[in-house]
Amino acid sequence: MYLDGSAAPPASGETPDILALLGDRSTLARQPAFHIEEADGHGGLRAYRRLRRDVFVHEQELFSGHDLDDWDTDPRTLVLIARDRTGTVVGGVRLGPATGGPDIGWWQGGRLVVAPAARGAHGIGAALVRAACARAEAEGALRFDAAVQARNEVLFRRLGWQRVREVTVADAPHVLMRWPIGRIAAQASAAKAALGPLLAPLATATPGFVGDDGAPVPGTDVLAACDAIVPSMVERDPEWAGWCAVLVNVNDLAAMGASPLGLLDALGARDAAHAARVLAGLGRAARAYGVPVLGGHTQLGVPAALSVTALGRTRHPVPGGGGRPGHAVRLTADLGGAWRPGYRGRQWDSTSHRRADELRAMTGAVAVTRPAAAKDVSMAGIAGTLGMLAEASGCGAVLDVAAVPRPPEAAMGDWLTCFPGYAMLTADAPDAPPLAAGPAADAVCGVLTTGEGVGLRWPDGDITEAVTATVTGMGTA
Repeated sequence: MYLDGSAAPPASGETPDILALLGDRSTLARQPAFHIEEADGHGGLRAYRRLRRDVFVHEQELFSGHDLDDWDTDPRTLVLIARDRTGTVVGGVRLGPATGGPDIGWWQGGRLVVAPAARGAHGIGAALVRAACARAEAEGALRFDAAVQARNEVLFRRLGWQRVREVTVADAPHVLMRWPIGRIAAQASAAKAALGPLLAPLATATPGFVGDDGAPVPGTDVLAACDAIVPSMVERDPEWAGWCAVLVNVNDLAAMGASPLGLLDALGARDAAHAARVLAGLGRAARAYGVPVLGGHTQLGVPAALSVTALGRTRHPVPGGGGRPGHAVRLTADLGGAWRPGYRGRQWDSTSHRRADELRAMTGAVAVTRPAAAKDVSMAGIAGTLGMLAEASGCGAVLDVAAVPRPPEAAMGDWLTCFPGYAMLTADAPDAPPLAAGPAADAVCGVLTTGEGVGLRWPDGDITEAVTATVTGMGTA
């Protein structure tokens, strides 16, 4: 069919009906009354600020002369505007980091405005609020607040926002509202929530070790750890999959203070060429970490699959569940490197460029210091892994967001939920020494508490929920 709905093109010289090109009259009637965009360039920004002045200064008399403030001059502040069908700016909202200095994932919205003639059934204000929420989360925010006029609380509640407390802005009553961001809880639940019920029938846990990164072999000083790599990663990035198969297993042993003895791999690949690429990455990592590959199994002509078992040795394994309320939480993490190409925001590659002595210094640090509890940061991310450590310890935890060591290139939301290469969470007495982990950064950034779950503490003292309950359901050690 052609654009005008006929089975043949228009005759030569014949002009098709404009409605045939754009749709019928009912389609045109359904064209949106407005669209939302980021204000790039001075035209949209000037129109937004002019609209703010008309409403907040002249109509509502909240301000005298102008309503501009420091957030308007902060280059990190974003402005979203609504334009009607004619291109006229009929609404807008601003959002950006709430604190000066590095962005720690605390954002705020404000100066939501809609032109008087555009208010009502169009829903422009609600659409701007929704767009601001989506943009804040996309920028890695984990807390998003807005001080709204008291009469607008109903709108924000209807959109899912939560009331925090009454505040005063420009001598007028406002309400501090908070948009609930469930990114950390959703990741922890998706990755770990099924483990407790799923693994309960096995009842294989060694007393004192529940949900640990490795398993003590009864009657020996040997630890065993096993990790599989996501098949899609083995398929599309085989060398990196091979490297990571060694990395995650060595880190699991390191978290329990064990020295690695060797590795066993099980590999499935579509053909020998693909298998060779996986094994090249695995072999390179094994040499870098100084761990021999003892053997394994390889099968060709099958879908991509890779798992590695690591054996290590320690007489006194460090448990993940050895923490107690009042213990200080430390994060020791390698901040060098960059996002792995193709995995931005999800995998931080801090290891593939390191020298062998640097890698071994990091993986040997727990064995030297022997904190009360330790866990390697897994795919549950920093916050989710802290929840696992706290759960195994019979505790809750609070993480001080501003104190978390973090690469400047990583948004806080990404950093607390990504796989960070090398990162260890430990819990011990407040005066316990830090891990001597070579090039890794180290900081006390939290505390174990009574209760359960993980809260994020912000510089103003507010605590927001990151993980509301236990992570795995596997219980305490």
